[in-house]
Amino acid sequence: VHMAMITDLVVLLVALLHGYFLILEMFLWDKPMGLKVFGHSKEQAATTKVLASNQGLYNGFIAVGLLVGIFQGAAGYDFKLYFLACVVVAGIYGAATANRKILFVQALPGAIGLLLVLFANH
Repeated sequence: VHMAMITDLVVLLVALLHGYFLILEMFLWDKPMGLKVFGHSKEQAATTKVLASNQGLYNGFIAVGLLVGIFQGAAGYDFKLYFLACVVVAGIYGAATANRKILFVQALPGAIGLLLVLFANH
């Protein structure tokens, strides 16, 4: 299997993860699934719903940026690099400030994608 195809599949996985994060944060935050995933109470969810929705929207922007990078082929290299770097930084920040699990759920897949993009193009 061609390295570029494997790379794009990993980048697609990261994009899909961020699409999933958008759904969780924008639409399911105060629903049973969101409460379970994030481990907060209905009261906490109610007071943070607007913030979570905004956060979800930004995750959507990341997902779209990664998809643009994939669909542009070789011309999408800079898109992939930029948005994967954003994923890694956001994941590290989230792990340091919110929940250590974010390091593995967000930062690690982003870092793997970033390394693959860097090495697949050199």
